[in-house]
Amino acid sequence: MSEVESRSRRAEPAGAVGTAPKPVPAPMDDELDEAARVIEGRSPWRLAYERLRHDRAAMIALAVIVLIVIVAIAAPVFSALTGHGPDQQFRTTGLHPDGLPVAPNGTFVLGTDDQGRDILVRIAYGARISLLVGVVATLLEVAVGTILGLAAGYFGRLVDTTIARLIDIVLSIPFLLFAISLVSISHPSLTIVIIVIAIFGWAAVARIVRGQVLSIREKEYIEAARSLGAGPWRIMFVDILPNVVAPITVYITLLIPVTIVAEASLSYLGVGVPPPTPDWGQMIAESQNIYQQAWWFLVFPSIALLITTVAFNILGDGVRDALDPRTQQLFI
Repeated sequence: MSEVESRSRRAEPAGAVGTAPKPVPAPMDDELDEAARVIEGRSPWRLAYERLRHDRAAMIALAVIVLIVIVAIAAPVFSALTGHGPDQQFRTTGLHPDGLPVAPNGTFVLGTDDQGRDILVRIAYGARISLLVGVVATLLEVAVGTILGLAAGYFGRLVDTTIARLIDIVLSIPFLLFAISLVSISHPSLTIVIIVIAIFGWAAVARIVRGQVLSIREKEYIEAARSLGAGPWRIMFVDILPNVVAPITVYITLLIPVTIVAEASLSYLGVGVPPPTPDWGQMIAESQNIYQQAWWFLVFPSIALLITTVAFNILGDGVRDALDPRTQQLFI
């Protein structure tokens, strides 16, 4: 063998003599899709959902809230199954001869009240009032508070000073005294209750939104929007508002139970929803005189109010932790 042939054979790569190199198989489409899912970026809302989904206490609270909503929606079903209307009085079967309510039994699952009405049916219908006032009044509070907070934080100067002083005035007025005074010059109604609660609830929302806007308006992307000719209202509602949705969402979940308790307090004092409309606060007030002889009349509406408020508070804490970017958790 010549020296040239020996050198050429030594220069050939290993495995090249007599056999061709094996081709690398192309990745399958399923493998590419799986790899894409692994490296897929997740939005802040997706991360918050993952955190919330792994929060067992928040999920249990959410299930309880869903159950309460189902009970409120299905209140006519409870009435049909028991054959007892929410305002129907059973003087013979629902009251003892001495006028005291009947204890829980096969006919009245949770007993009766001082008028011989079924407590189970009235609690189911009372859930409608509590949830309606809690949701509607909270949405009004958040809508008004968000708009005024955006205006105060963005415009500053005279607008900020005026709105800030208005917030201080609203927060300094006694809520219950004002509600009693307002109802004394008008007739108690569900609309009055919602309006009164909304009047006093927006100030706290506006203060939170204002503080967030004061820090956001100095960001670089806000300056860029101004330099491009964007108007103040577009900047507030397109550039700033999406960045304060997270704290607003947290506050909504924490404000609903506060609103429900406020509505129950007004009804307890006799300035809320007028009778005979079923209401938890009103039922608790009516049981004060006979709760020693009829404990169920006080206990069951109180438990319904307690479970509802605790469930919303636990869910609110879970939402707050889920939306907090400083939460250090790893999820698969």
